[in-house]
Amino acid sequence: MKANYFFSLLLLLLMMSCNPKDNTLVVNVYETSEAGNKLTKLTDFVEVKNTSIIKINPDSTFQTITGFGGAFTESSAYLLNKLSKEKRDTVIQAYFSSEGANYSLTRSHMNSCDFSISQYSYSPVENDIELKHFTIEDDKDDLIPFIKDAMKASTDGFKIFGSPWTAAPWMKDNNKWVGGKLLPKYYDTWALFFSKYVEAYKKEGIDIWGFTVENEPLGNGNNWESMHYSPDEMTNFVQNHLGPKLEADGHDVKILGYDQNREHLNEWVDSMYKDEASSKYFDGTAIHWYASTYEIFPDQLQYAHNKAPNKYIIQAEACVDSQIPVWQDDAWYWKKEATDWGWDWAPDKDKHLHPKYAPVNRYARDIIGCLNNWVDGWVDWNMVLDKQGGPNWFENWCLAPVIVDTESDEVYFTPLYYTMAHFSKYIRPEAKVIDLENYDKELQVTAAKNPDGSIAIIVFNEGKTKKSFKLQLESKETLINIDAQALQTVVIPTVKK
Repeated sequence: MKANYFFSLLLLLLMMSCNPKDNTLVVNVYETSEAGNKLTKLTDFVEVKNTSIIKINPDSTFQTITGFGGAFTESSAYLLNKLSKEKRDTVIQAYFSSEGANYSLTRSHMNSCDFSISQYSYSPVENDIELKHFTIEDDKDDLIPFIKDAMKASTDGFKIFGSPWTAAPWMKDNNKWVGGKLLPKYYDTWALFFSKYVEAYKKEGIDIWGFTVENEPLGNGNNWESMHYSPDEMTNFVQNHLGPKLEADGHDVKILGYDQNREHLNEWVDSMYKDEASSKYFDGTAIHWYASTYEIFPDQLQYAHNKAPNKYIIQAEACVDSQIPVWQDDAWYWKKEATDWGWDWAPDKDKHLHPKYAPVNRYARDIIGCLNNWVDGWVDWNMVLDKQGGPNWFENWCLAPVIVDTESDEVYFTPLYYTMAHFSKYIRPEAKVIDLENYDKELQVTAAKNPDGSIAIIVFNEGKTKKSFKLQLESKETLINIDAQALQTVVIPTVKK
């Protein structure tokens, strides 16, 4: 017995001497790249010269994440219904299942928008002040089935907020779908409209998490459905009509103001959060990215946060617009060939904000920049479009992460789908954005700690040269290589404190 004891003790000492304390940080690395990776798990990394450092500081936290996702539009829903059941289910699972992108925050239009098959309103009867004829019948063929099937596919569930493009023409001063303003005599009717929408969707088994007050209140020219507000007009409507009506009807829903491009954000939050009375019913601000193909507008985002630190800032819509999708050509999405509306139409003083920009680069750069400047939710526009970039009744063609050919029953998951998934799949609702130190300014980096304790670090190498970095957490570190033109999510499993 004594001999066995000493033998065991000797063996233990030898094992300890051969296995010094392991300071290796355990991670899982997923990459999407111009070279062809698509959320591919990487395991083999090699030491190279000029390795930089990214240091994670999880004890220093910033905003709480609301979610990531895309929009339910009638156009997307219509296309899905024209696919075979197998392909339709494939797309829905890819967006909403835990094995797919696991979208957690979504948007839908109230009444029609340009990405509808036709123009329609839930209040079709003129002068129906009490909205006795309110109906969501137009949503029941395509839009609502899409939402319901997404709910079935989602294990964790997702939030959905509605956005109106316009009230019915009879409520407006120009009696048209496009432009004009809501007549003050219909402010209470329009507030009732939001309440009716919550109730109608509730009857369909769909809970509405919130609203934006108006999509693009500054207008969009003489184009598709729109309705205009000034900052003070919107604040008045929310403070004295919409907020009190939703409260009186017992609807616990979020109200997001503004909902257009970031360069005008300051004047809107100044009005919304002017005083306690004006800010009472605003839960946050919604923004779009169309003011530039590359500029994040960090000063405006910081200003909005400082104005109301406890309110949401949600990127409510983004897409590569004025562009017909390129079919089955991943390489194109990594090239600086895409244009946007401003390439042709921006005034001369703003032309510099709208150069050609690679779609993947634009998405990755913007989401990382937003997360590093207090934005807590990021929502893409259409989830599915066809090879033309529609259907769109105004022929306002755009890109989407998933493109389909309904005639041949084919589905193309563009690199934009994988770009979105790098964030939506690995940064979950209620995560906290955390502090980091990045010693390579050519890498764009953000990080968040999830409710389960895991940490997701997103790294984007926009350059044409491969990079290496050591990821450090306290006393542990690991070496990681990132390809040229590549986006990585590095997941540190649950970190216990």
